[in-house]
Amino acid sequence: MTGYRKIGRPLSAAWSCRSGAAGMMVLCLVAVSSALAQQDGSVNAAGLAAAPVCSNNKGEQVEFSSSDRGRPGLAAGMAIRDASGKPVVLRSNFAAAPREFQQFIDRHECAHHQTGDVDRPHPARNGPDHLMNESVSDCVAIRRLRDEEGFGKPSFDKVAAALRADMAKIGFPESSIASRIRNLSGCFANPASAHDLITQVLQQRGLPLP
Repeated sequence: MTGYRKIGRPLSAAWSCRSGAAGMMVLCLVAVSSALAQQDGSVNAAGLAAAPVCSNNKGEQVEFSSSDRGRPGLAAGMAIRDASGKPVVLRSNFAAAPREFQQFIDRHECAHHQTGDVDRPHPARNGPDHLMNESVSDCVAIRRLRDEEGFGKPSFDKVAAALRADMAKIGFPESSIASRIRNLSGCFANPASAHDLITQVLQQRGLPLP
């Protein structure tokens, strides 16, 4: 969700560590203590939402690792390939966020793997391609939550409220915050599935389908 690039691609903090529908830079992790999360959508002993099932467009399973490092009070995620080339999502400070928002960040970062973003050259931060990548990942994430986790309007509102609060805390103007939430709302209301959008993006990019 925001923009910095380490061994692969950035991450999602109240977005991720890339920038979103308004370009935002949260911090990116440098060291992470490995802790592969459960893959069943439940809440683990630490009170964190379990990581979702996730594989990239090449069929590789994406692993999720947790860390307490990062900007205090801001949950974040990062989609990259690690030093060994394995696709991963790094989770930072998830305990700072509501469970619904944790689930959103995980799926936003997973979407960067699903659409092939992680293996493509990273576009200029806050440029149109970068913002489009973030909007697509937002859309995939919220549709997965709607269709796979049964999110209704109350859960959507929790995600939007947490997103708004964190973006405001980082310093984004209201126009940027409102634009991102409008995009999210439109995706949530659209009956098309996350799979439909991922397939469309991969075909447009000429990338292999999973």
